Amino acid sequence: MDWQTRITIDPNILVGKPIIKGTRLAVEFIIDLLAQGWSNEEILRNYPGITIKDIQACLA
Repeated sequence: MDWQTRITIDPNILVGKPIIKGTRLAVEFIIDLLAQGWSNEEILRNYPGITIKDIQACLA
């Protein structure tokens, strides 16, 4: 998994937290959803701008 192509850090977006490229979704937010018991399918359904590879990159 080449997570660097999917995750970025920009000090002008969410105070420089790592985010999924092209979104304002923080990596920690996706990890928190998974920790709360959300399935990959639930995340993808609720956030259609991301892909399964984006979720995998958050975990990498």
